[in-house]
Amino acid sequence: MAVSLSLRHCNRRTGCKMDMSVFSVAVWMFVCLYASVVGYPNGKVREACTSMVPCHGSSPQLSPEHTIAVNGTEFKPGDSIEVHLSGPDFEGFFIQARDAEHLDSPAVGSFVLADRRRSQLLTCGRTKNSAVSHTSKAKKKDIKVYWVAPGDAPKHVQFLATVVKKYRIFWVKIPGPIVSQPDVLSPTPPLHATTEAMSTSHPVSYISKPFSASSCGIMKFCVRNPTNCDPGSASCFFLSFQQEESSVFIEMSGPSEGYLAFAFSHDQWMGGDDAYLCVNEDHRVHVSTARLKERSHPLLDSENSLEEVSWRLADGLLQCSFRRSIHLPAYKGRFNLDTSYYIFLANGEAGEGGLIYKHHRQPLVTNGLYNVTGLPQDIGGSRAPRLIKAHGALMFVTWITTVSIGVIVARFFKPVWSHSFLLGKELWFQVHRMLMLVTVMLTSISFVLPFVYRGGWSQQAGFHPYLGCAVMALTIFQPLMAGFRPSRHSPRRQLFNWFHWSTGTTARILAVVTMFLGMDLPALDLPDPWDTYAMIGFVAWHVGTDVLLEIHSYCLIRKAEVIEDDRVQILQSLTSAEAEGRLFKQIVLTIYVCGNIVFLVAFLIATNQILMLLAEVLESCLTVLLLM
Repeated sequence: MAVSLSLRHCNRRTGCKMDMSVFSVAVWMFVCLYASVVGYPNGKVREACTSMVPCHGSSPQLSPEHTIAVNGTEFKPGDSIEVHLSGPDFEGFFIQARDAEHLDSPAVGSFVLADRRRSQLLTCGRTKNSAVSHTSKAKKKDIKVYWVAPGDAPKHVQFLATVVKKYRIFWVKIPGPIVSQPDVLSPTPPLHATTEAMSTSHPVSYISKPFSASSCGIMKFCVRNPTNCDPGSASCFFLSFQQEESSVFIEMSGPSEGYLAFAFSHDQWMGGDDAYLCVNEDHRVHVSTARLKERSHPLLDSENSLEEVSWRLADGLLQCSFRRSIHLPAYKGRFNLDTSYYIFLANGEAGEGGLIYKHHRQPLVTNGLYNVTGLPQDIGGSRAPRLIKAHGALMFVTWITTVSIGVIVARFFKPVWSHSFLLGKELWFQVHRMLMLVTVMLTSISFVLPFVYRGGWSQQAGFHPYLGCAVMALTIFQPLMAGFRPSRHSPRRQLFNWFHWSTGTTARILAVVTMFLGMDLPALDLPDPWDTYAMIGFVAWHVGTDVLLEIHSYCLIRKAEVIEDDRVQILQSLTSAEAEGRLFKQIVLTIYVCGNIVFLVAFLIATNQILMLLAEVLESCLTVLLLM
């Protein structure tokens, strides 16, 4: 009889365990699929930067079928050379320029694309855009790109290409022409543009050396991102203003293959702003003024009020400088520079004819109003609005700590804390209820913040807000349903248990998907792909802990000799045998909580909230209360 009871109970428990593991399996499958998609984009072959050898598991061919041609044999720093790769149909390619006297040295110079549909820029070593590769396996017969000579180019430069005809048929380091500097010992005179800048009636010249930040905060008003970065670095966005009598000399620099732009604004929203653009069109930089009307394409001015226009395009950097008067009453839309404004700084891609596309990253916006002709300062800015940062931080706190820990406690710690009470209720239930109530409170506050910031619904966030609304609805529904929980021995208790479990599990799965989508939004500005890998790590950490405790509980059930058939809990049927191994469960819970805190701190640091989180949460709460 005892044996038959045990077998019957184990079968029922096994079925319960299998259903209870649906969440773990579903989330793990999602993570694996997501990782496989984002981990291997076509043409992203940075691993081959040094050797230029594709990891295809076979040896390269000896006699190349493809050739490299250029439109010139000499160059000076800042010059661009057309590079043309052609031959029989091929699927993939990889092009670099190297010191002809040291072909094992790093890539030299940077490239500009002629066809963004079939080719893409890669960064090898410290030089941005120093290599070009394919974007897909579609067959192609030729590829054209432009190589821009850096300021510190070697005397002789040779172009090399790796070409993949099929997966196991490829050629490595096909030698191309060698181009040389005419006289490296003589100083390089400024290069004068043969054409004028777009809508510019003043001469345009070439900047012979990178900008300097040594006068920032002393003689120049500077905006830098990251803070205190070197404008000669390929990762630095730099904007400076230096007043000289009745005019201001402006310098702008950044790692852009398309365009750089900044604007003066009366608020932190695009619209009605005074904008200035430096656009890389066919390896020439055109400088122009424009007006921003709401969140639409900038309207270029027919007349340009800029003087002393210069530019430089080298080492993966786009740099331009110009001068404008402090007051320009004759030009409509130009702001007076002796007034305080918010300053925007953005970059993005540009197409043929100077067409500019929407920026992929959130623009850098200063944290306050500044007068660029006032006291010189050296400031930074933020690409993520404070309310959006607070939204992300609160969601991380909620779904990485309170929800995950609350579910683990409810599922596995009923027998461990069955004889411990808090305020007249079992300890596990009070801990679970407290964490779930905190979840509802923090999720509700976080849910409101993007609507406060946007002033309504966002059309730019894809599926993230839709899934967020679904998660919010389930988060509210869960405690409301718990308020109508039948008594322990009620025949409807088992039906309630499954509804409660399925609602919570659905909410957690949707929350994970929503967080993955939200982390890729420009407004949060998390480091990519670090954020994706960290979230995958957290999901794996949670699923691993869940599976470990499931296995532990199953082993205890197998040892059970006395079965309590009438004992039904919220999420699963437990036996008194599971009260064994309390020390093991407590150790696992302690390690799990510590691990969750590590993940949480990492995400909070990434959102720049670790020092200001409390202040911003309080500010957000006050904002919501005032709106109510």
